[in-house]
Amino acid sequence: VQLQASGGGLVQAGGSLRLSCAASGRTFSSYATGWFRQAPGKEREFVAAISRSGSSTYYADSVKGRFTISRDNAKNTVYLQMNSLKPEDTAVYYCASRQGESYYLTPILYNYWGQGTLVTVSS
Repeated sequence: VQLQASGGGLVQAGGSLRLSCAASGRTFSSYATGWFRQAPGKEREFVAAISRSGSSTYYADSVKGRFTISRDNAKNTVYLQMNSLKPEDTAVYYCASRQGESYYLTPILYNYWGQGTLVTVSS
């Protein structure tokens, strides 16, 4: 499966963005998907994940209550709605998928990665 992340940009603190991860090549409904981010000089970290059916989600503590992950399997797309953005949310955001129902928090367990989309939150 090929993944294409989009929707990043520059936003002021307190603002919102919606990221999209569009898949092509295979049946996306067979894949659990996660969002990760990497800030300059830091390791890639888990943000949120959703099971292949969409029935289960999980969030990092740092984004819980502010970000919402969802998916539309008919459109082969996973979304990350980001509200109440903070400067510390600034990073390149990546979507990643792995075949199966379950998601994981560890990047190495994902087989397919999008190219990343830059989110910059100004104070």
